[in-house]
Amino acid sequence: MTIATDNPAGLHATFDGLRTTWRDNRPSVEQRRADLSRLRDRLRDRMEEMCEAIEEDFGHRALGVVGIISPWNYPVNLALAPLVAAIAAGNHVYLKPSEHTPRTAEFLRSLLAEVFPETRVAVALGAAELSAAFSALPFDHLFFTGSTAVGRKVMAAAAQNLTPVTLELGGKSPAIVGEAADLAKAAARIATGKFFNAGQTCIAPDYVLIHESRRDAFVEQLKREAVARYRSKRGLDDYTSIINDAQYERLKRLIADVEARGHPVVSLLEGAADAIARERVLLPTLVLDPDHDSAVMGEEIFGPILPIVSYASIDEAIAYVRDRDRPLALYCFSRDNVEIEAVLSRIVAGGVCVNDTLYQFGCNDLPFGGVGASGMGHYHGRDGFLTFSKAMPVLRKLDPAPSDLVKPPYRGIADWVIRFLSR
Repeated sequence: MTIATDNPAGLHATFDGLRTTWRDNRPSVEQRRADLSRLRDRLRDRMEEMCEAIEEDFGHRALGVVGIISPWNYPVNLALAPLVAAIAAGNHVYLKPSEHTPRTAEFLRSLLAEVFPETRVAVALGAAELSAAFSALPFDHLFFTGSTAVGRKVMAAAAQNLTPVTLELGGKSPAIVGEAADLAKAAARIATGKFFNAGQTCIAPDYVLIHESRRDAFVEQLKREAVARYRSKRGLDDYTSIINDAQYERLKRLIADVEARGHPVVSLLEGAADAIARERVLLPTLVLDPDHDSAVMGEEIFGPILPIVSYASIDEAIAYVRDRDRPLALYCFSRDNVEIEAVLSRIVAGGVCVNDTLYQFGCNDLPFGGVGASGMGHYHGRDGFLTFSKAMPVLRKLDPAPSDLVKPPYRGIADWVIRFLSR
């Protein structure tokens, strides 16, 4: 299927239309509410079509002016969530969905066109060249979700216009399984977080830190979880494919690298691949105690490969995380509050979930965002509204004004006023 795309030359005309109409007719609170209500209704009406578009892109069964660049891994949620916040705050929006999910991108363009005139919400379709030109537009705010490497490029382009940015990046989010953790529950919940969407989730546990005495038992628990979930035909039908050939080959290279180094690689569903007719299916795979300089420990995995790293003490595990870039998510499993507090008080992360995974993203009252290499800025709920707003302080001074007395020569009351203001 061929999807029509925009060209860089047309970006400025669309942007100018968004800017002009925003200046001339800023959205009222009533209009914002009506817009979001129509969007919600339209999305509900076309939910089945949305699932079909996502299925086509991923290959699994049934499932001021703000710029937003959304990713391919959750192409609807990660486009509409910031868009809703931006609309609620009274902005016009220019959305650039990922070119790697072209059918879903076309669905979003169609959906939004039913709700908004193009002078209030517009959608640009295209590949890397268009994304670069899009990032260079003089937005009032630019919101990007994607990889750290591309985030640097987006920020550099935005800097030419001094455009403020929110970067929702990824990185290597650790799951620390404490010595006091319930091993079965930790394995089940880490399996959910890691293998949901075949690991193609920015807050998926990227690797697990576990005490050396419990490593093998933890591996057995993960095997049980994988078999229980995916050994049946129906379970495998619900297992997501890798998005494209390039990502699939990258993940295969990560496995080949650790195999070449002689590290144990454990397939959690040995032989199950023969039962899958679809392409680009990579089954859950563990890597046991890989070298710290191996590729699987140096880059965000973004797939169903889970390194298991042993530690001798909780202090060693904490130091391991602190010696690396600050993660987008931190997961801590323990039944000991002292152990939990030791982790939380000494590690800085974008967000934390204790004794589970992923759910911090689903709590709309919690701000979501990274720190350092995992991003900057927040959204969700009130924080999204604030991100796309500007607090503009206004002071109206009534008479008499002390400033009337602060003038040369500085004597008497003027001295007192200055001393008072400088206290």
